[in-house]
Amino acid sequence: MSLEGLCKRCTDFLSPTELRPEEILAPYTTFKVGGPADLLVCPTGEHGVANCLKVLEIARQEGIETTILGGGSNVLVSDSGVRGLVLVTTGCNGIRIAASPQTPYSARVDSPTYLSVDCGASIDQVARYCEDNGLSGFEFIAGMPGTVGGAVWMNARCYGRSISDLLVETRLLDENGHQTVQAFAANEFDYKQSPFQLQKSLILSVLFELTHGQQEAVRTAGDANRQDREQKGHYRQASAGSTFKNNHLWGKPTGRIIDELGLRGLTLGGAMVAPWHGNILVNTGAATAAEIRALVEDVQKRVYEALDIMLEPEILFIGDWS
Repeated sequence: MSLEGLCKRCTDFLSPTELRPEEILAPYTTFKVGGPADLLVCPTGEHGVANCLKVLEIARQEGIETTILGGGSNVLVSDSGVRGLVLVTTGCNGIRIAASPQTPYSARVDSPTYLSVDCGASIDQVARYCEDNGLSGFEFIAGMPGTVGGAVWMNARCYGRSISDLLVETRLLDENGHQTVQAFAANEFDYKQSPFQLQKSLILSVLFELTHGQQEAVRTAGDANRQDREQKGHYRQASAGSTFKNNHLWGKPTGRIIDELGLRGLTLGGAMVAPWHGNILVNTGAATAAEIRALVEDVQKRVYEALDIMLEPEILFIGDWS
């Protein structure tokens, strides 16, 4: 089946606004760069997850290459775009209190509250839901861009905590189209690493374990982290946040390593190492994806030549880079 055929079959359950051939991907990423997807599909509404499953099943049956895109906050999409189907999950954003885990699990706290979240819900949307309902545990990640599915896949970390600290179980769709509910042990996660990175599966929803807290205290803590991110310049210009991973063996954060080499403000075309933070690369307004990637590689090269340290990018390079 061609993509046109897939698109035609999807019109049975998706609206024209949810099916977008040759859609430019730049607006779907925080870097604001990236070429077209052959076909972009973005199911929305109460049947969003179910419709994602239908689309993926059609694509799987016909062997159509599929790329999953959440909030686009940790990716760099090629200027040439992405071949095949790009499925955007941000319309799958349900949040609800859950009774208990489906898999055998020993709770880590005396009176937990379980929160079930669909993969496309934004991190800050979940944080604000917790604030509104007096649920504690999510404050540390408030203000982080991106979706829950992406954060769990990456095992997002900040302020000394990882999202896996809250994770109880995930509902997954494997490469054969089968759904499973899985619980994972803490030792299956590491810094910016998760078992999902070793699987060809889609995170459909996750179950978090939270505790009851005072609503105002939860909100105050979340707002403090949002303000800290803003003061550090995470939102000043289009970027993907931290570009490179940290490594405690180096004795200092990656941003400080880059700063001490005098690389703040280094530019390549429209891409720049942020003048206010060495580990944030930004699109100054007219950068191409190629320029951003070339600057990433230039910073890696300079740090390696000076200190024999090879920085590992945190961002993912997706699409056609040929």
